[in-house]
Amino acid sequence: MKVAEFLKRITEASGVSGAESEVAGIVAETFRSFADEVHSDALGNVIALKRGEGLASGEHPRVMLAGHMDEIGLMVTKVEEGFLRFTTVGGFDVRTLLGQEVLVHGRRPLRGVIGCRPPHVLTPEENRRVVPLQDLFIDVGYGPEVLRELVRVGDFVTVRRQQIELGGGRIAAKALDDRAAVAAIALCLERLTKRRHQWDVYAVATVQEEVGLRGAITSAFGVAPQLGIAIDVTFGNQPGVPEHETVEMGGGPPIGLGPNFHPKVHERLVETAKALEIPYQIDPIPGRSGTDAWAIQVTREGIPTALLSIPLRYMHTPIETVDSRDIERTGHLMAEFIC
Repeated sequence: MKVAEFLKRITEASGVSGAESEVAGIVAETFRSFADEVHSDALGNVIALKRGEGLASGEHPRVMLAGHMDEIGLMVTKVEEGFLRFTTVGGFDVRTLLGQEVLVHGRRPLRGVIGCRPPHVLTPEENRRVVPLQDLFIDVGYGPEVLRELVRVGDFVTVRRQQIELGGGRIAAKALDDRAAVAAIALCLERLTKRRHQWDVYAVATVQEEVGLRGAITSAFGVAPQLGIAIDVTFGNQPGVPEHETVEMGGGPPIGLGPNFHPKVHERLVETAKALEIPYQIDPIPGRSGTDAWAIQVTREGIPTALLSIPLRYMHTPIETVDSRDIERTGHLMAEFIC
């Protein structure tokens, strides 16, 4: 599987939290190439099973890999004189919305742009601040009567963005938080097709992480694994962000360390990376991780959980940027750990 090609398919697809069906279809199709079974649960999580050989006792312990496939997006709140007012679904950086091309998921997909009043008619004070969300609107070109037939309050909107391959193996796109992790999981499954492993592997592309970890809560309860690994993104080094809050782009997956993660699982991941000379980093997280790991850890009677992250720049913008080597190394580390 070529990382850039798969990422292009899933990042250019739509999948706002609560409406992930388009991207879910692509993910399920890809997982089927490497897994024994694939299904979707009642909430919309895509769950793939790669069976292991089992232990000598005949038991088949379960390990769950979880990365969320939903993306932050927008929702129509009002159809107003030929324009659409909207709010955000998840933590969109409002500073990046003005001037974006979008896709309105109405009765049929509509291309539009996000605009506001021109700077020439603003007061000096208004010109000095970021345009607030309530002053932005979407223009799809149609007049009021046609627009009311095509769009309803509550329709989702996604930024329309093509993936860009930058130099040095870097990739920029929307929704890399967290579809980069879904790519790493697919790479792990692909590697496991050529390896022997005892544990059953449940690979889960979760839904609604951006609005409350809901897919991880329900899928972890359903799978009931003996061990869980969440895969998410973290802050890659960039200007203006304190060095102690970032990790190195291209430095390999950061392995979470803190109360959200089981110390023995953390140690075994580090030992595996060292033994195979897979570059890795340590990511100290003293409290809530804010990832699917936070939900998996406390499911049922408690699940020993780990977190692998992928360094990412410009989080929650339409130009999130990753290093493809970090995705490949994350998939490699998970597969070898499972084996």
